[in-house]
Amino acid sequence: MKARLRRPAALLAGSLIPLSLLIGPPAGAASADPMADAFAGSAATYEVPRDLLVALAYSETHLDGHHGAPSASGGYGVMHLVSNPTTHTLEQAAKLTSEPVETLKTDDAANIAGGAAVLRAHADALGLDATARKDPANWYTAVARYGNASSPEVARLYADTVYDLLANGVNTAAPSGTVTVRPQAVQPDRGDYAQARDLNAPRLAAAVDYPGAKWVAASSSNYTVSNRPSSNAIDRIVIHVTQGSYAGTISWFQNPAAQVSAHYVVRSSDGDVTQMVREKDRAWHARDWNTRSVGIEHEGYVNDASWFTDAMYRSSAALTRNVADRYGIPKDRAHIVGHAEVPGNDHTDPGPNWDWTRYMQYVNGTTTTWSTIVDNTTAGRFTASANWGTSTYSGQRYGADYRYAEPVTASDTAWYRAAIPATATYRVEAWYPATSGYNTAAPYIVTTSSGNKTVYVDQRTGGGAWRTIGTFTLNAGDYNVVGVSRWTAGTGLIVADAVRITRL
Repeated sequence: MKARLRRPAALLAGSLIPLSLLIGPPAGAASADPMADAFAGSAATYEVPRDLLVALAYSETHLDGHHGAPSASGGYGVMHLVSNPTTHTLEQAAKLTSEPVETLKTDDAANIAGGAAVLRAHADALGLDATARKDPANWYTAVARYGNASSPEVARLYADTVYDLLANGVNTAAPSGTVTVRPQAVQPDRGDYAQARDLNAPRLAAAVDYPGAKWVAASSSNYTVSNRPSSNAIDRIVIHVTQGSYAGTISWFQNPAAQVSAHYVVRSSDGDVTQMVREKDRAWHARDWNTRSVGIEHEGYVNDASWFTDAMYRSSAALTRNVADRYGIPKDRAHIVGHAEVPGNDHTDPGPNWDWTRYMQYVNGTTTTWSTIVDNTTAGRFTASANWGTSTYSGQRYGADYRYAEPVTASDTAWYRAAIPATATYRVEAWYPATSGYNTAAPYIVTTSSGNKTVYVDQRTGGGAWRTIGTFTLNAGDYNVVGVSRWTAGTGLIVADAVRITRL
């Protein structure tokens, strides 16, 4: 049964909440989307921006409550309400909503209400009044505190992830329904967190064992100082799944109560890598094999394949290949193993959704892929109306120039045509120059086998490089595969430069 949203008198004293929000829809009215209704109702009841609430939940769990099973750090439900030796947001939510702890663990609507109540409590502690609460930009510090991070830099990483989702939008079929967030430009007020180290910024390669990683130290209570490979040979690489979010896992490994760690953590969305334990030291990740192995954690949950992106596979495979080459570890499945395959362990990760075939192909470089790049100057492959201008303004452009146009309430799409060799899965990437005057939500349209899919890209950032739009099933044939539309609520000039399509 869907949990009833309760109004906590102490939390919202003096607020006037419409009766309809407290009692739900009229009797007999069926909800077509229970999870979407739960977010809307909880956001209204606790005066939390609805889209921010969804983005926070998606960053934690991809809107999957996992049937009441806890994450590795003891978090429950869609909103990842935590109960562990140092954090008790689950119990706090129970107090704020008057819902039993067991209900909060297993009922999506109750859990979402609990998360909204906890987030609102942080806002109240920060002194956000009714006017300030209406602007998502003012909630940054409350979001950072919600993540219960172990350090300011990880709290910033956590909050930045949520606001990145707001910028890019969320469109997901959650287990209980479809929940969407439109892309929106929000410039968060980071407050004191603006002074914290930005873990998404370029890093010094000399500070880590793997040049592609950033360094965030695990608690010294969670690993054993050693002198490998002098003390113990390193001859295995163990693949794990975090059962939690990227920032949450980093924070958990920094918590002395965790009594667990890994050498590396890999992010789902873009393959970002954080090193937390030196390879010479023994991370606590594989029991008897801690002495001989390097452990790599991957953001996500074993039972949800949506976390295992191509960007994650490729980034992790590059890391594994680097470690294997440096220690002379054979790049095969006898030496690169899942946690479930380590003797004496009762874990199931990385689980049946992990694509070992693809992963090992990436590790060994044995994949044979088809790829094509279509620039705005590629003869016979790019079309755009006269409304699209030509510019050489930015040095971040691909090739000689690029096209641009003002946003309008009409498609007027600039199209990239390609000869797709076979019906299969392809990665689509875009290249564009980025400036503060370009569009906050440029619509990229991909012609997939199941219809057009639109992905919104913030063209103010990430320019001068290939940026992944997503992976899609494309039909074989020669046709307009990717388009850039002018129809968007975003602000700023829309840019069409180049696209790259790669078979996976």
